[in-house]
Amino acid sequence: MDYTPGDPTGTPPPVNPVPPTPYPPAQSAGLSQNSAAALAYVTFIPAIIFLVMEPYNRNPFIRFHSFQSIAFAVVAFAIHIVLMFIPIIGWIISLLLSLLFFVLWLVVILKASKGEWYKLPIIGDFALQQSRSV
Repeated sequence: MDYTPGDPTGTPPPVNPVPPTPYPPAQSAGLSQNSAAALAYVTFIPAIIFLVMEPYNRNPFIRFHSFQSIAFAVVAFAIHIVLMFIPIIGWIISLLLSLLFFVLWLVVILKASKGEWYKLPIIGDFALQQSRSV
């Protein structure tokens, strides 16, 4: 009720009314699910960290992408090591596979950042099995 000079109730206007303070925006603790899953592919180190740290290690989506990232890194490394022992032909195949692995790496990062459960052949089945076991 506003006070007007001719107000019959005679209530004075409020002195220095306190304006409502807006609440600070809610802050989430840590990374979003999609960001953490995509970040797991940067190297195998964030993937290992996400498998160890709370609350990421309880999220099946992040666990899946972390396990798939680690398995992808191990398989790519092993294939490159084997091909390096085969002169010329192995080196050429290794270069071509490096390009293929790079494209796959970009695809899995983009799929994870969009929230998709994108499974690589063979590796994806292993990662899915491991992500479900706690």
